[in-house]
Amino acid sequence: MPKTEQKAQKTRDAVKILDRMIGDDSQLSHLANEALVKAEVARLIYDVRIKSKLTQKQLAELVGTTQSVIARLEDADYMGHCLSMLQRIATAVKMRLEVRFVSAGRRTMA
Repeated sequence: MPKTEQKAQKTRDAVKILDRMIGDDSQLSHLANEALVKAEVARLIYDVRIKSKLTQKQLAELVGTTQSVIARLEDADYMGHCLSMLQRIATAVKMRLEVRFVSAGRRTMA
């Protein structure tokens, strides 16, 4: 290997590894960002429910839905998250929903 090429430093950081694998592929980047958002939303719902000391069934009753809907919302693969349901959950746990945009270059794991 020529001296001008630098070997990538080893890391266990999943985000850095993912970024290396994606490289400049815009389609893969879009898919990864989409998956990350879904996972973050699912985790936020789970975390707020646990912090509020509620079961899925109890949260469902407060929100006016079923336990199976809450289970789906907490699934990282679920594609049907909507702002109105997130707002209903926030209201049920006496919180305020906050949505924001961040730089496209920023990728984090919750």
